[in-house]
Amino acid sequence: MPVVNFRTDERSERALAELTADGATVSEAIRQALVDAVRLRRREQMRRESLEASADPIDLAESRRVLTEMEELRAW
Repeated sequence: MPVVNFRTDERSERALAELTADGATVSEAIRQALVDAVRLRRREQMRRESLEASADPIDLAESRRVLTEMEELRAW
């Protein structure tokens, strides 16, 4: 595993202090923060895509068509 060095600033120092307050090491806190940041980025991307799809008239029409077909196939 490579070692990564970075320069902290006041804001990142405060964040590290908060993330290590439970006894986690700085390395553990940074590794978890990176994983959390990627997860948040992916969720935000999915949210944006969802909003775009919900506003797309072609996509909405297709969704309604599929829903109608599924209703017809549903067991009574």
